[in-house]
Amino acid sequence: MVIKRCLLHELKKHLSRREISFVVGPRQAGKTTLLLLLKDFLEKEGKRTVFFNLDIESHKVHFKSQSSLLRKIELEIGKREGYVFIDEIQRKENAGVFLKGLYDMGLPYKFIVSGSGSVELKQEIYESLAGRKRIFELTTLSFKEFVNFRTDYRYEEKILEFFEVEPERGRELLEEYLGFGGYPRVVLEEEFSEKLYEMEEIYQSYIEKDITWLLRVKKTDAFSNLVKILAARIGSVFNYSQVASSLGLSFQTLKEYLWFLEKTFVICRVSPYFRNIEKEITKAPVFYFYDLGMRNFALGVFGHPEERGFLFQNFVFNLLKQYIRGTPFRICYWRTANGAEVDFVIDTGRSPLPVEVKYQRMKTPGITRSLRSFIKHYKPEKAFVVNLDLESRIEVENTTVYILPYYRLLENPFFDT
Repeated sequence: MVIKRCLLHELKKHLSRREISFVVGPRQAGKTTLLLLLKDFLEKEGKRTVFFNLDIESHKVHFKSQSSLLRKIELEIGKREGYVFIDEIQRKENAGVFLKGLYDMGLPYKFIVSGSGSVELKQEIYESLAGRKRIFELTTLSFKEFVNFRTDYRYEEKILEFFEVEPERGRELLEEYLGFGGYPRVVLEEEFSEKLYEMEEIYQSYIEKDITWLLRVKKTDAFSNLVKILAARIGSVFNYSQVASSLGLSFQTLKEYLWFLEKTFVICRVSPYFRNIEKEITKAPVFYFYDLGMRNFALGVFGHPEERGFLFQNFVFNLLKQYIRGTPFRICYWRTANGAEVDFVIDTGRSPLPVEVKYQRMKTPGITRSLRSFIKHYKPEKAFVVNLDLESRIEVENTTVYILPYYRLLENPFFDT
């Protein structure tokens, strides 16, 4: 069964725009499969298409120059309207300049391009394709995509009802996702040994191709150990000096490695939320992983993570990210020098939205002292507590606190509630 990806619908809507549709994301997230599905859709609509994959040697020869590629495109689909797919564009040197030249020719072709989240590729895109492209980020399977696939799409249009009627089955799927993550190749395997094999292949491919070769990182042991440290400390304030010292890296090299990890869609940085500089932590970030399976593999607990509190927090963070994409909003965390903390604060520029995460089955509605302290100081209109089971609502100092089970986050409760 083909795994349905939500991004496919967005790409279809963008087909009528002249801008280059540019799909980026982590290695093995399913970019090639997504492009092939879009190609199949177009061909069923009677459209002319041609597909290039720069991992294939016989395709690479056509990318020696723009004129060489155009001759091949014209041979395949003629000089009239058509759709040109280019997969793994990061294999092309100076990819951004190359694509800019094609775009500026005013050709009758729509270009749909994909590439890994390499630093070189992203730099070229932003420098060369300003106003000429739209970026579409394909992550590994979201929890919603995962659940729909694992339930054979029977509840695709009523997924919240599924969790309400089948709570135990829903929890099983949550635990599976927390353990194995959302890489399509991993999800498609049934046996643990095969899942482990696929995850190891993905991880090694990332280290050997993206990091060692593309990013010219020489100390791969130190880099791998940094990934392990980050995996062990998701949701915890990151101490640059301490980590640099333990890895034997300079402060600058550590910052470069972290930047590499962010730009290749492995980790995501979360900055602190503050208005009172003297009392609140204002510099140190926390980090979360794009994929929970990658995090667990790096830590040696793939499939069977022991401590699930911070892992559940990472899970909620990934759900929050999808709701702020394409907005000026940002996700922060809140800590004070006195030890008060709130897991996430969605900074909307107006009233902040604090989100507290609890990996527990709450029996009665209530909030922590830290969240109460945040409410007292910032007086937000709404606040949220995400847990495993309870759904309720309470009022705290004129703030409405929504207590929600995790599955309610499959539909946006933050700006519509």
